[in-house]
Amino acid sequence: MLDGSSLFDPANVFVGITPTGWTNDDYPLLGNDISFGQCVSEMALAGFQGCSIGHKFPKDEAVLKAELDRRGLRVSEPWASTFFTVQDMAERTVADFRKTMAFIKRMGGTTVVVAELGGAVHQQSVPPIANKPVFSDDQWAALVTGLDTLGRIAAEDGMTLCYHHHMGTGVMTRAETDRLMHETDEQFVHLLLDTGHLYWAGDDPLEMAQAYASRIRHVHLKDIRHDVMERCNATHLSFLESVMEGVFTVPGDGAIDFAPIFQTLSSAGFKGWLMVEAEQDAAKANPLDYARKARAYIRDTAGI
Repeated sequence: MLDGSSLFDPANVFVGITPTGWTNDDYPLLGNDISFGQCVSEMALAGFQGCSIGHKFPKDEAVLKAELDRRGLRVSEPWASTFFTVQDMAERTVADFRKTMAFIKRMGGTTVVVAELGGAVHQQSVPPIANKPVFSDDQWAALVTGLDTLGRIAAEDGMTLCYHHHMGTGVMTRAETDRLMHETDEQFVHLLLDTGHLYWAGDDPLEMAQAYASRIRHVHLKDIRHDVMERCNATHLSFLESVMEGVFTVPGDGAIDFAPIFQTLSSAGFKGWLMVEAEQDAAKANPLDYARKARAYIRDTAGI
């Protein structure tokens, strides 16, 4: 610990939150009555330093920056979907990535989060585990080559590429993440650890953190309601249906013990964003209450 109470240096580690507790890009009807202003005001009120971008956020960058500055928030990350496993999509993927990276740099960010969505089913009405894509060796080769390319593009511009393993995609499990980490260039392709997605995939987020602590540059702190997860799996619910049932929650409210994960990251000298992410139905889980609960838990557990 730096001062006997904090595991992280507040000059290098920042605590943010995504809008998914208020509104949801994958299912826009969730939180449809909640305005952008309410969302970001409550983020700031709960004590967060930054946020990712949601579909209700202003498209005008000057307006967006002014609104965030007014509340003491920064943009922590953009999401950039990749489609390297889809034939003839590599060029478009790279072009879209460049646009996304330029945006986050103009907004003062340094990290670009990517996930391969070729064949992904998390936005479809099917169970995510049974229906996820399984990449061929040729698709893996295309993905690895593409990610290395994006990683170099990011590094040349002073940015960091972080890969997000995700439910319902071709890189969902620990084994698939291991393959990605093994085959990509560690200088250019880093890892986003998403605790909830990995837990739901059937793997241990602490073991993943221990295995790749030196390569993790971004973290999504997502907790799981284990009983809800088991029920959703047993009844073959889709990703979005499971979200509506409450499979995800904020850290400290579910089955995951984050204390050893924080300790592992601290020991490895982690620098970057710790992002609370919990897709929930705002009508059932008051966003401000859960944001405050998450912020208090992180402060109590990690001292930051």
